[in-house]
Amino acid sequence: MTSSTASSTWATVQLAPSYAIPLVLVGLAIPLFWVQVWVSGAIALFGLFLLVQAVTLRLCFTNDALDVYRGETLIRRFPYQDWQNWAIFWSPFPVLFYFKEVNSIHFLPILFNAETLEACLRERCSVAPSTPTP
Repeated sequence: MTSSTASSTWATVQLAPSYAIPLVLVGLAIPLFWVQVWVSGAIALFGLFLLVQAVTLRLCFTNDALDVYRGETLIRRFPYQDWQNWAIFWSPFPVLFYFKEVNSIHFLPILFNAETLEACLRERCSVAPSTPTP
């Protein structure tokens, strides 16, 4: 009988989309319309942009990398071995996912299930999460 490492048995996990942030932004834009039309329009457009991103983008955790897909097309791969740290900002309502690779820093709005994201990061990344600053 042969033994295998835990990393070789991981199934690919695709994160479910979350529309919370885009819908909150669009909802905020509605009452702001009577206060400041331009600000309301900008917030609504940003919310709609994030909504389109939530519909079209998918994050997949594989055995060795975080893959970003648009539809069926792989657009970016982030190997875990290059990660130095990561954090999810604002626990009551997660809004931002940060991770640092050897040569770059990435910030992504939380457009996917934050609980599954955190569970996959803790399971698959060998680096510990960094503590977000208040």
